[in-house]
Amino acid sequence: MDKIDLKLIELLQRNARNSLKHLAQEVFLSTPAVSARVLKLEEAGVITGYSAHVDPLKLGYNIKAFINLEMSPKQKPEFYPFVETCPNVLECNCVTGKYSMLITVAYHTTVELDAFINELQKFGNTETQIVFSTAVEHREIDVST
Repeated sequence: MDKIDLKLIELLQRNARNSLKHLAQEVFLSTPAVSARVLKLEEAGVITGYSAHVDPLKLGYNIKAFINLEMSPKQKPEFYPFVETCPNVLECNCVTGKYSMLITVAYHTTVELDAFINELQKFGNTETQIVFSTAVEHREIDVST
């Protein structure tokens, strides 16, 4: 990857709806050359997809929480398919420390969150933090360094 690829990634992270023409103007290349570079980045798995950022509150998801799950590594083959099918799970990470999984969820109500936590407890102990506010929203990877 060169500086032009990094600039394209930066531009697409900020706004994935940028037209190829706009991207080409920004990096001083032709539209076909930019198209080929973006395709190459997609095929290499550097760009894994495109999405829209939405406001969960405006969709009625009033509860965002982090759930720590303490479970045995032997349970991963059963746990991973389970958590993959849970639509309210925004992210699930295998982490170091006392808890082996850190799960980010969004729910309409605490009743729904409680029901999910009860399901999770078949895998092990949980500890939950409900988010009051977010100082830094999810942001793009800094590719300028």
